[in-house]
Amino acid sequence: MSNQAFSSLDLPQKLLSNLDQLGYKTMTDIQALSLPVTLEGKDLIGKAKTGSGKTASFGIPILTKLNPKFFGAQGLVLCPTRELATQVATEIRKLARYLSNIKVVTLCGGQPIGPQIGSLEHGAHIVVGTPGRIKDHLRKGTLQLEGVETFVLDEADRMLDMGFFDDINYIADFTPRKKQTLLFSATFPTDIETFSKNFQYKPVAVEVESSHSQQHIEQAFYKVEKGVEHKNKGLVRILRNFQPKQAIVFCNTKQTCNDVADYLKQCGYLALSLQGDMEQRERDLTLVRFANQSAHILVATDVAARGIDIAALDAVVNYDLPRDPEVYIHRIGRTGRAGEEGQAFSLYLGSEKMKYDLINSMQAEPIEIIAIDTLKEHGPRPEKTNMVTLGLDAGKKHKLRPGDILGALTKEIGIPGSAIGKINIFDYISYVAVSRAEARKALEGLKTGKIKGKNIRVRRI
Repeated sequence: MSNQAFSSLDLPQKLLSNLDQLGYKTMTDIQALSLPVTLEGKDLIGKAKTGSGKTASFGIPILTKLNPKFFGAQGLVLCPTRELATQVATEIRKLARYLSNIKVVTLCGGQPIGPQIGSLEHGAHIVVGTPGRIKDHLRKGTLQLEGVETFVLDEADRMLDMGFFDDINYIADFTPRKKQTLLFSATFPTDIETFSKNFQYKPVAVEVESSHSQQHIEQAFYKVEKGVEHKNKGLVRILRNFQPKQAIVFCNTKQTCNDVADYLKQCGYLALSLQGDMEQRERDLTLVRFANQSAHILVATDVAARGIDIAALDAVVNYDLPRDPEVYIHRIGRTGRAGEEGQAFSLYLGSEKMKYDLINSMQAEPIEIIAIDTLKEHGPRPEKTNMVTLGLDAGKKHKLRPGDILGALTKEIGIPGSAIGKINIFDYISYVAVSRAEARKALEGLKTGKIKGKNIRVRRI
């Protein structure tokens, strides 16, 4: 890891002070490689996975060029999913605290477009969004991009996978020819180079080493016989032998995600499926339940899982091996973060030797192939989750804040603060995680009590 201080860069003192307050002590590897380039105004291709600190790599150069007095879009960031766009916008707002009245607007599908149009009428300095919704605003004439100085394509590989190439081309035509374009990608498939040529001028390429040390991630391939029944039983053997409190299981197709999640539920796991055909509200709830630890397993496709950032994930299981070895590296990089121990297990068919060899070529040490029957067939059944999610039919549009829910639970109902987990507020609905031991008391108290003087419908999810 890099140990370079941000003070080694030519940055405003107020920005450096803000970075220090935010806990940005030294630069991550991608920041140390990219910031000297991006601060000079050059185009960049950065290869780095989620969680590597790349938001600051493009957020800081956007902010250093920003004119706060001009309420037009000066920075435009495109992301593949609403979740990632929301995370990026939140982080940029934190980085921008040293400046006065900086407006960051998030424009994503799955949300009403009317309030977005209303927000844009008052101007915005930085726009973060998904290609489809940005394109909608351009067609309606509700978004102007002629003042954009920095154009960011975040997780470009996934935007390509999701078929956004034409939309991005359309959007780029509304931006000035003379601008800085920064492209970040977790993997580097061959079509990224073509993608780059469409939007960039003499880009500088930087890459963060993506191989993982077995010091922090225990990796193993478990050989199973061909067939869904064998793979399903192999998956449960892995889960029952290693007993991760939470794990992401990766599948290559949407249908497999649904089928595997259904099978795990039959085996006693609280398993959730996350795939691209879900409506946004259902997707939000799925992510909330997994992030607040009221579900054991998230079964997901690669595209659907982008933007998920779980700090302490016990394990990753590849139900299907990915076709691209770099995708394998990206998947397992979700566990073993920040020096913590992680586990990455894969179901392996004898016919997949070519995939195994490619993945192995990117490892510091060979990954062992183990017969699945070396694991006990009948391990202990999963314990119940520690947390339960409650849903409240009120949100941002009702002026509801996390503190209102927390206050009602602790002061009015008497739930200890230590028993309350994450609180997520959306436009018209909110979710709160409560420890299983206190869930009934919390539910009954919220049903009979009031929040901000109002009765709010509440239910256990």
